[in-house]
Amino acid sequence: MRFTSGRLLANSAVAALLVCGAVPALAQDSTEGRLKKVEAEVRALQRKVFPGGDGKFFEPQISTPAPSASNGPQVPTSTPVTDLLGRMDAVEAQMSRLTAQVEQNTNRLNQLEAKLAADAPVAAGSGAASLAATSAPATSAPAANLSTMSGVANQPSSLDRTPVTAKPSAPAVPSASRLQAVQAIVKPQTGDPADDEYSYGYRLWDAKFYPEAEQQLKLFLEKYPKSSRASWGRNLLGRAYLDDGNALEAAKWFVQNYQADKNGERAPDSLLYLAVSMKQLKDTKRACIALAEFSQTYAAEAAGRLKSLYDTTRNGLSCS
Repeated sequence: MRFTSGRLLANSAVAALLVCGAVPALAQDSTEGRLKKVEAEVRALQRKVFPGGDGKFFEPQISTPAPSASNGPQVPTSTPVTDLLGRMDAVEAQMSRLTAQVEQNTNRLNQLEAKLAADAPVAAGSGAASLAATSAPATSAPAANLSTMSGVANQPSSLDRTPVTAKPSAPAVPSASRLQAVQAIVKPQTGDPADDEYSYGYRLWDAKFYPEAEQQLKLFLEKYPKSSRASWGRNLLGRAYLDDGNALEAAKWFVQNYQADKNGERAPDSLLYLAVSMKQLKDTKRACIALAEFSQTYAAEAAGRLKSLYDTTRNGLSCS
């Protein structure tokens, strides 16, 4: 009975060992079969999606690196630390170049300042001579160019190259009585600032305070260049200079007023007074040109409002 039980236990142990040894083998066979099945299905899918998809057309994603010809130790590739060190070396080299350049520029500036300091006495002497030359009163100045006016563009003109003797202007200190007389002229207050400025200049001119009128009319033209009184202001400014004995400066304002707006209310007056200015400057040729232009452009004025001045200006001139 004992022997029989022992044999049964032995047989049971052997059977268990056989079963346990067979299970891993069966599991391995099952896994490998499934893997082969999946690989076959992938190859079938690859042939369907990518015809001809073999080694001749597609490189493997993982390839074995070729053996190195050198048998020595392999050099590690670049790392973030080595990259950072390389960048720092480049920055330091650039800083060295910039520092050297700054030192060179500083040295050049120091040399230039030393040279300027050495040349300063010579420049001061020449500057004083130039100042003395320019401070002398001018005795001549070019008159206005009439060749740019319509109708006389083809006329020969050398006025810009011909010096005309001008009256030297020496500012004088006004006396107390003159200041009091000028202050007695009241500036209008009509609510129209532009017209008030022009009217005040006219009152100064009418009272024969020509320098004060010139200053006031220039102020008016600067503040209100587009005023309806601008043509009046430029013409009256020329009249003030003409009455003050400065025909040259008067001619400039007459030309400017005529060229600025030939349809202006005082453009005919300016053209005619330009002839008057040229006559005073003894420039008969240009006086005749201005008179001819006036008679052609403003025939009605020449026969009407300005006829007396036109005839007076023509008198004594041998215009062809």
